[in-house]
Amino acid sequence: MDEVEYLRVISGQRQDWCARLLYLPGLRCLSLLYRVGVGVRNRMFDWRLRTVRTVAVPVVSLGNLTTGGTGKTPFVAWLTQWFLNRETQVALLSRGYRALPGEVNDEKLLLDRLCPGVPHYQNPDRCASAEKALHEGAQVLILDDGFQHRKLGRTLDLVLVDAVCPWGHGYLLPRGLLREPPASLRRADFVILTRVDQCPDAELAQLNQALIKFVPADRIASATFQPQSLINVANERLSLDSVRGKRVWAFCAIGNPAGFRLTLEQAGFDVAELQIFADHHHYTHEELQEIGNRARQANVDLILTTCKDLVKTSEPMFYGVPVWGLEIGVEIRDGKELLEQLLQGLAL
Repeated sequence: MDEVEYLRVISGQRQDWCARLLYLPGLRCLSLLYRVGVGVRNRMFDWRLRTVRTVAVPVVSLGNLTTGGTGKTPFVAWLTQWFLNRETQVALLSRGYRALPGEVNDEKLLLDRLCPGVPHYQNPDRCASAEKALHEGAQVLILDDGFQHRKLGRTLDLVLVDAVCPWGHGYLLPRGLLREPPASLRRADFVILTRVDQCPDAELAQLNQALIKFVPADRIASATFQPQSLINVANERLSLDSVRGKRVWAFCAIGNPAGFRLTLEQAGFDVAELQIFADHHHYTHEELQEIGNRARQANVDLILTTCKDLVKTSEPMFYGVPVWGLEIGVEIRDGKELLEQLLQGLAL
């Protein structure tokens, strides 16, 4: 079972007998074992049985409860730019998840474009990366995907929760997408609900009520990811107004493909089809050719993807169809003032 089929099973989209009677019971058993392991690990940190390494500069951790899909990459870029605007030298620390041997992953490729000149250290040992960043002059460290990485101490723990799928289909891995139970949010200093514009008001109100069990109401902000423009591999840009209403073929390899499709539709595109690949997928030449061939057969005007996927190709066209990435910006709504107050205390 590949990752796309796996997501269909745990989300309930796949309802055949094999999913209901074979896969799901087995995944539930594995989730129970995973819960025990996560609980033991967290208790060891809570009871100081495992060492937490602290460094001499502020560390801002940005993470989530689920495996991907909350919008960390554009938010890391927003945080980085916030500190740069205040003349604070920033360094990014990440694990380098699913990078090919000898290469960097898609998130680093995208962040290098969004945050040019900002040092980005990819290493599973984030403590070693922190020491290297300090030696090279960093004044603030941003720990990407750091909520579960408790070995490195942090000054501020920010957690993103996707309003569209906040609890990872209700189960811990592998039956669901939760890395740890929702009660772990008690460790967070601040929670940011993302994609609130894609969530019905009644569901959003229920979600806020659930969150305040773990986090004070004044420590919860909301955010949206707003489409800004289209960009291609040659760094050429198109305004959204110039292409609104166009028929497009889309593809992506991200944690929340449904959110990407909804963003495209809200931006005014007519989406012929969205091809979904596993999160962080590395495209082969044959796969990109297939995308272009199917797009041409569908008689679309454009091929659209995420900027995180765009950096994994060097071709401006597939089978004669122009390929563009959708640039996304972060817009923080309720709670922005308090969040900036917390950040201000860390800037030089």
